[in-house]
Amino acid sequence: MAFKQISSPHGHNPQNTGWIMQLVLLSTVPGFLALSYQFGWGSFINLIVAVVTSLTAETAILACRNRPIAFYLKDYSAVVTAVLLALALPPLVPWWVVVVGSLFSIVIAKQLYGGLGYNPFNPAMVGYVVLLISFPIEMTTWITPLSLLPDGVSHPGLWESMSIVFAGSAPVDGVTGATPLDIFKHSSGLVVDQIYQNEALFSQASFAGVGWEWVNVGFLIGGLILLKTGVFTWHGPLAMLGTLALMSILFWDGGSSESPGSPIMHLFSGASMMGAFFILTDPVSSAVSNRGRLIYGALIGLLVYVIRAWGNYPDAIAFAVLLANFAAPFIDNYTLPRTYGHTDRRKATEKQEEK
Repeated sequence: MAFKQISSPHGHNPQNTGWIMQLVLLSTVPGFLALSYQFGWGSFINLIVAVVTSLTAETAILACRNRPIAFYLKDYSAVVTAVLLALALPPLVPWWVVVVGSLFSIVIAKQLYGGLGYNPFNPAMVGYVVLLISFPIEMTTWITPLSLLPDGVSHPGLWESMSIVFAGSAPVDGVTGATPLDIFKHSSGLVVDQIYQNEALFSQASFAGVGWEWVNVGFLIGGLILLKTGVFTWHGPLAMLGTLALMSILFWDGGSSESPGSPIMHLFSGASMMGAFFILTDPVSSAVSNRGRLIYGALIGLLVYVIRAWGNYPDAIAFAVLLANFAAPFIDNYTLPRTYGHTDRRKATEKQEEK
């Protein structure tokens, strides 16, 4: 998460990494509960597998590097990475997919660069993109939201879900389905009104897409809690969501067959709210200053819309965040805050003149 800036030299911040990470974990609960209610036990199983794998991998690498294991595990950064990855994965995805993604996130994207504070890319999104490119079928097979299941059909129970995940059993017929963003991506030739009338995912929704709208509301609630407690500033999330909404308005075109969807759909479908409040606010891989976070968030919002509307992937949070991670050092170079005692701003690559 991106911490609030406190003006030097008089500011004192009592927060520590472990406390902040625990607060982040607690704030994911509303989104997790919405996911579990709408899509069954799969997210819970993903979470357990990801956390166990991530902690095991972190412990092994720390031991190889002769680092104090308990000290680093107590910062909860590995658990946060595991939870964010698990919540982004489709429920009932095979266990080995979660393991591979968790290993890439911890070993390659985090520890290979030196651990927390040195990783240039968001670890959870690195793992997610690796899985999306490597296992496209498993990563695009989502569960049908609870309210759209046929009469007499329910989500698999805990033991049946574990059988599907660990033993490779086939899901119950009629339980899997498309996501709102998938439907728009593959409904060429239909105007928006036709899509909303023909697809139960929209016709039975309250405002965005059945199930997904409430999952995004859950992560929005969690994000607002973090914002209220001062874990991060409003600049990045607002810039991302505002840019995404603005692009959606500009290209809405009244709902023709070429329309990529309404602003409400883009804001409350896919991983929009989770990305805005839990992914792009990573303090290590994002921009540092408030001005920089505005630019960084706006860049992610722009990339999300461009990839969703004209790219090959229905959702685009992970790709947009990783591309923005590339740009973060460049953004920081030109948006450094004014140094205490100086009247002018300077670039990071610019040396201060000695007085």
